[in-house]
Amino acid sequence: MTTVPLLKVNDVSKFYGSRIGCKNVSFDLWPGEVLAIVGESGSGKTTLLSCLSTRLMPTSGKVEYHMRDGHYRDLARMGEAERRFLMRTDWGFVHQNPADGLRMTVSAGANVGERLMAVGDRHYGQIRATATDWLRRVEIEEDRIDDQPRAFSGGMRQRLQIARNLVTSPRLVFMDEPTGGLDVSVQARLLDLVRSLVHDLGLSAIIVTHDLAVARLLSHRMMVMKDGLVIEQGLTDRVLDDPREPYTQLLVSSILQV
Repeated sequence: MTTVPLLKVNDVSKFYGSRIGCKNVSFDLWPGEVLAIVGESGSGKTTLLSCLSTRLMPTSGKVEYHMRDGHYRDLARMGEAERRFLMRTDWGFVHQNPADGLRMTVSAGANVGERLMAVGDRHYGQIRATATDWLRRVEIEEDRIDDQPRAFSGGMRQRLQIARNLVTSPRLVFMDEPTGGLDVSVQARLLDLVRSLVHDLGLSAIIVTHDLAVARLLSHRMMVMKDGLVIEQGLTDRVLDDPREPYTQLLVSSILQV
């Protein structure tokens, strides 16, 4: 069986008037591959992620997704309802601030169960059992299933957001600074969890981060952005151990000096 790219990105650009968000970005993302997009604040990495996940429409270029029926679809040509359904089922999006990806006033179980209902599950007992299993998988005690996320710590909220996103077995997950704002010890625990889940489920993922240690731990391949442009890309270990561009060298050396 021939493997084809899950996501094909061709010359994607986003402009805000005369200001460049991102420009002429092209790459393929393969099934089971984790791609890290790194760079300083304002480099364009979050703009690019928003274009890839249809939260923003590119000014030019094309993003195509390999649907489960075997056909590629141009995401810009999908209807809004179709894109929303894709985001609730075959995709996941993990926000830096978990409150942006959770319903804070409903229970943890309901947050997970909503995604199951989006794919047609209606049996309450089965939904609750699946939600309970996923809470366990992300290391949240089962007896917290009826608690609201606002009663959780930041790390627990992020793990709940991950459970909410992965419960429908998506093929592609977008992550925007998934460990940002967390204590170092909490970050380490969360990264171990994400790495094991991505590996066990065979997920493809695109992770935006300014933290090169996160990129090294989670990604197979890395793209470095500066001023809206991809200035270097390659296998993660190669880029970090032997950076070719002066800007990338500066990023790596600044981490080593900390």
